[in-house]
Amino acid sequence: MTDSFTYLDAASAEPLHPAARDVLLAAAEQGYADPRRLHRPARNAGLLLSNAREVVAEALGVRRDEVLFTSSGTAAVQAGLLGLGSRGIGHSAVEHQAVIDAARWSQRSPVTELAVDREARVEVAAVRDAVAAGDVDVVAVQQANHEVGTVQPMDEVADATGPAALFIDACASMGRLPLPPVGDAIAGSARKWGGPGGVGVLVVRRSARWRWPFPGDEWSRTDQGFSNIPGALAAAAALQAVVAERDEVNARQHQLISLVRERVRAEVPDVDVAGPDEDRLPHLVTFSALYVDGEALVTALDRLGAGVASGSACTSDTREPSRVLAAMGALTHGNVRLSLTRDTTREDVERVLDALPGIVKDLRAEAGL
Repeated sequence: MTDSFTYLDAASAEPLHPAARDVLLAAAEQGYADPRRLHRPARNAGLLLSNAREVVAEALGVRRDEVLFTSSGTAAVQAGLLGLGSRGIGHSAVEHQAVIDAARWSQRSPVTELAVDREARVEVAAVRDAVAAGDVDVVAVQQANHEVGTVQPMDEVADATGPAALFIDACASMGRLPLPPVGDAIAGSARKWGGPGGVGVLVVRRSARWRWPFPGDEWSRTDQGFSNIPGALAAAAALQAVVAERDEVNARQHQLISLVRERVRAEVPDVDVAGPDEDRLPHLVTFSALYVDGEALVTALDRLGAGVASGSACTSDTREPSRVLAAMGALTHGNVRLSLTRDTTREDVERVLDALPGIVKDLRAEAGL
């Protein structure tokens, strides 16, 4: 593995899709102007942004006027959740840190953490109870977990939410899974599906009681000054391509991750493979090895030419123990997340799996175990 590098951290950022690369270069020549102006270059930029919105809407199966662009997935999460306004926010215990930070930032709203089971699946009864108690009028539940891949039962969550608003963080799943038919606002991140960084997508249903939560035109459903036209077009092109490829890529990745789960359990002693074997994102898996430091394991794999993630995947300091794993009751230290790109091969995965037992054994020996 030393003569080439195997990138297995697509859940942080998928390499730029070829479809996005071609569009990005072409759009940079035409999409530089501010689309809010009246001159010809601005009108051209506005047409390009409109085209990007149309492509995203079609790929996601939503209305064109329900699609907003933001400067990142985090910005989409913040605007989507806070724009629903609330007297109380309830979020699952395994939400991305961006959701938790946004909920806490809204100081006028008490925050309720909703319990999850051993597979990181939100307890639907906890959602129903929190809404019935009057403590929560906005519920935030991700479509699929960014660390262990668990797909949430969104139809059941929506039913339990009742009259409350439902915010869905789909940053880990948008493009990889069909968009849920439920939810008042849904956030996505282009870099997770092979679009460029610096582009988020926010879907706001026309029926939602939502308004822009930050300074500006609070009643507007526009992009609030978003001007990265080349980025939006490239993100749209990548999303369109990913959706078209989804069935084939998902099946191949699901099989490879099943192989990882099987071999890690069989070949690495004292290991905890987190999350469900099925009903999960197809491309990622997290496991924890007892008596092994996660950072040391990442460093050892990096020396061998494989890039993986460890620690809490959604905090500024990824060396912190995983909050998601702790909420599940799983082993938190010595954890590693492998997430496949669209081009990851079986040979890539098997090279890592072949090296892993020896690396873990050596690290435990260095620790005197």
